[in-house]
Amino acid sequence: MGAAYFYHLTDSPLEVTLPMLIGKARGAGWRVLVRTPNPMLTKRLDDVLWQGPEDGFAPHGVAGGPHDADQPVLIGDTPTEGFPCVMSVAGAEVTAEEINLAERVCILFDGWDEAALQHARGQWKSLTDAGCAAQYWAQEQGRWTKKAEK
Repeated sequence: MGAAYFYHLTDSPLEVTLPMLIGKARGAGWRVLVRTPNPMLTKRLDDVLWQGPEDGFAPHGVAGGPHDADQPVLIGDTPTEGFPCVMSVAGAEVTAEEINLAERVCILFDGWDEAALQHARGQWKSLTDAGCAAQYWAQEQGRWTKKAEK
């Protein structure tokens, strides 16, 4: 049974935090799905991962290609089956069932965007009301601090 980890981004943008979390997930041996709600964001994140530092390169692909099943990291709006780790960005939806089937679901949201904050609060409530384990992490002075757990 998995858990949802909410990441409230304030000090580091998505383009910095996502590769760091992907590296940790890959270090745990997990295959990662980065679920995005739109193709423009998918393209941007694909570019970010290709341009990352040489020692931090994350082999990946964009959903819809012929080798999706072989990708250690897949970016796109696709079902979570076969991915022990799912990273939801920019409000991409995840269900309680998906959380329970995964090892970990990371929900990353922009802490300076009021709509993103409200959406994340709604996700927290609906997922914890459905019985999912959840943790809320926020950035403080450049470090991640766990603020809540349910």
